[in-house]
Amino acid sequence: MNRARIGQILVTMTQMKTTEPDADVRAFLAAVSEAGRRVDDLGLDLLYRRVTGWIPRKWGPNIVGYGRYDYEKTSGRSGQMCATGFSPRKANMVNYIMPGYANFDQSLARLGKHKAGNARLYLGRLSGADIDVQAELVRAGLDDRARQWPVSGP
Repeated sequence: MNRARIGQILVTMTQMKTTEPDADVRAFLAAVSEAGRRVDDLGLDLLYRRVTGWIPRKWGPNIVGYGRYDYEKTSGRSGQMCATGFSPRKANMVNYIMPGYANFDQSLARLGKHKAGNARLYLGRLSGADIDVQAELVRAGLDDRARQWPVSGP
């Protein structure tokens, strides 16, 4: 394999998989196969739009993201990521509240049935969660993220 091909492969391997392609979010959400899950996903979209005031964009193959921030890690690696968002999945809706849930125990206790890990919040159905608390978590996550990195809209 020649050096140019090796270089091309290395560049491809180091590029972030979660980037912001130009994709139609509404079409993506409308294509969710299970009707109940689709209704929940459209409801989450409305919640995130209301709380953030931003139009969503698709990040990678399955994240609906709102806002963005640029980061640089201590390793020197840098990139851009959505400030908050969610991903429709078959088993759970995965909510991304950056930078995580470490300081949100009181809100999580009022949310309803959920699982949390790192910057992810797993919800089964919106009917099992307190939507007002979900909105609080999205806002608190954005405020927390903005203390570390500048957050901007679409």
